Amino acid sequence: MTHAAPLATTDRRGASAMLWAMLFGNFVIGTGVMAVPGTLNDISTGLAVPVAVAGQLISAGAVLMCVGAPLAAALVAGWDRRRLLALSMLWYALLHLACALAPDFSTLLAVRVLALASPAIFTPQAAACVGLLVPPAQRGRAITFIFLGWSLASVLGMPIAAFVGGTLGWRSAFGVVAVLSLASAAWVWLAMPGGVRPPALSRSAWGETFRSRALMTCVLVTVLYAAGQFVLFSYFAPYFRQKLDIGPGALSLYFMWFGAFGLLGNLLMSRWIDRIGAPRAVMAGIALMAASLLLFPLGTSFWLAALVSIPWALGCFSSNSAQQARLVAMAPALASASVALNSSAMYAGQALGAGTGGWLIARDGMDWLHWAGFAGLLAAMAASALATRFARGRPA
Repeated sequence: MTHAAPLATTDRRGASAMLWAMLFGNFVIGTGVMAVPGTLNDISTGLAVPVAVAGQLISAGAVLMCVGAPLAAALVAGWDRRRLLALSMLWYALLHLACALAPDFSTLLAVRVLALASPAIFTPQAAACVGLLVPPAQRGRAITFIFLGWSLASVLGMPIAAFVGGTLGWRSAFGVVAVLSLASAAWVWLAMPGGVRPPALSRSAWGETFRSRALMTCVLVTVLYAAGQFVLFSYFAPYFRQKLDIGPGALSLYFMWFGAFGLLGNLLMSRWIDRIGAPRAVMAGIALMAASLLLFPLGTSFWLAALVSIPWALGCFSSNSAQQARLVAMAPALASASVALNSSAMYAGQALGAGTGGWLIARDGMDWLHWAGFAGLLAAMAASALATRFARGRPA
């Protein structure tokens, strides 16, 4: 096995630069993934397709990421992580540029799906890499730190995409993602040390992962809470336009508000996860999201909707960070597989949620979106409790 020295034994400046580069990479990945929900109204109008059809950009892309994450974990196991992560961001840049130039919806759908091979690689492989390089006592903090990039994407990336898409057109929003991706590729290449090659998982190790009730129940938790969120999250733009007549500026402000509390939730999670334990942290995050969806009909004005969304935002990204740390702590030697499967589960949930939401909207069921999401989150809480019970019976 060849790998770089643990962060604890490298110089502090180099370790910090590597973590910041991964955080920025996740920021760009998150901005690109969430650019479609933020520009869904403009894509629908610009390409003359119904909102439910435009929503296929979310569900189809999520299916690719779902299938791609575990496949990538197996196919690129021996790759130098510096090269792998930098090339995945370069691919993200080129394909988002191609999205911006797509002449029609069919072309956009195909290119968008190909672009999302990068999230299937970058996010899980960055988390697994960090999980193997830092000391166990710092593992939860390091993993939740690089996942702050997703929270920052919701604070800055998604509002910027929504505003740029609403004012300059959705093509400009995809162009912004392409430029950020190029910057990320360069930063990763400069900050990452060469020779970081986590050990490839054998077929028996993959089998052990799939046979673990604790690990696979945790993966199910991710599917359920992601589906619960994306039933409504995917369609924020058309939902608020229909319910509150919100335009691009107000929608961008709402996304920024949501993202700011999402960032706060992740910061709090990064601070407390090693003290309270990842299982409790995950349960708290899911419970917060469920509370918001239960109360969502009370958001009858812009600011009431913003207030009702605070618990959801606090739990949205922090719960996923805690879930990644939970899986790594359960079985560090299987982290490459379990983290990849968890990313796959997140995207599977997104596809399921977006598909369910589109199905409801096509049948004039906009008012049922939050109830469907609430049901998914209740199921996630039950599965999380079961996963904790299973984990007590297996060595960490």
